[in-house]
Amino acid sequence: MTELKNDRFLRALRREPVDRTPIWMMRQAGRYLPEYRETRAAAGSFLDLCKNAELACEVTMQPLRRYPMDAAILFSDILTVPDALGLGLYFETGEGPKFRKTVRSEADLAALNSFNAEDDLGYVMNAVRTIRAELNGMVPLIGFSGSPWTLATYMVEGGSSKDFAQVKGMAYDRPELMHNLLSLLSDAVADYLAAQVRAGAQAVQIFDTWGGSLSAAGYKEFSLKYMQRVIGRLQVQPETHGVPVIVFTKGGGQWLPSIADCGAHCVGIDWTTDIAHARQQVGQHVALQGNMDPAMLFASPARIREEVGAILAGYGHGPGHVFNLGHGITPGVNPDHVTAFVDAVQELSPQYHQVD
Repeated sequence: MTELKNDRFLRALRREPVDRTPIWMMRQAGRYLPEYRETRAAAGSFLDLCKNAELACEVTMQPLRRYPMDAAILFSDILTVPDALGLGLYFETGEGPKFRKTVRSEADLAALNSFNAEDDLGYVMNAVRTIRAELNGMVPLIGFSGSPWTLATYMVEGGSSKDFAQVKGMAYDRPELMHNLLSLLSDAVADYLAAQVRAGAQAVQIFDTWGGSLSAAGYKEFSLKYMQRVIGRLQVQPETHGVPVIVFTKGGGQWLPSIADCGAHCVGIDWTTDIAHARQQVGQHVALQGNMDPAMLFASPARIREEVGAILAGYGHGPGHVFNLGHGITPGVNPDHVTAFVDAVQELSPQYHQVD
């Protein structure tokens, strides 16, 4: 593989010294960019875009041509694993992802396809290999998966949900069935992430988008436990041992000490958590990623710069911070405001990494 020219993102994940705070952005390849909208239209559909390695590579590279990001992230979808398990993923305009089948009984669980990431999601691995070749060592490539709990919410609900009535009902009323589903998913996610690493991903992120919907006890039992299982499996495999893992639970700020003990190298925090408090709680154990409110990108460039400065000051001096939004970028953002955001991090952060 080509030597990495910019490794500050990987160094920050390991809490090693860097010259400035690295930055990337969740959903940095997405609808806020006109070139992305053009490519998606040419692809025909979102899933066709994900399954075409050349087009997935193209949209992964688009933000890197505009902005000096310190990492690229694979362009794909978190629901590839449930789709490969046989639930039939599709997208309704304006309604988000949906599945043709759900998992609400032992029979539904038994009917799921067997899963092998290399065979069943080969198009994702093709995309990873294509992107790594195109990056040519420019910046590291991040692979990702949804967390077992987050995947389960879609599989049980049949799509997005506002109240998670079906999946939480199963968890609390039929915990054995839920644990069996989550066990299957944690093994699948570990297999999937390991395959991405073998294909060329240099770090991985577990998106626990809906972990924050659970109670404190429910989070530990149904979400955190299974992310820890995924990470444990990655740590014992020679090809994935030592590859940095980021865990991001939206709404998980109240459980930071527990999350920091799950084995991940880095904990992503959303904008509702004060980064100074987060560092005080867990910053000696893990790196922190985040955490500007995505809506701040609708403000003026001057206000964006002010907020970047406040977050950098909140984290303070020293390594272990990856700058990011507290969740994915909103589609309607002006791309020029992202320029202001990235420029502010680059210009304001070196003072926090000076060695005395």
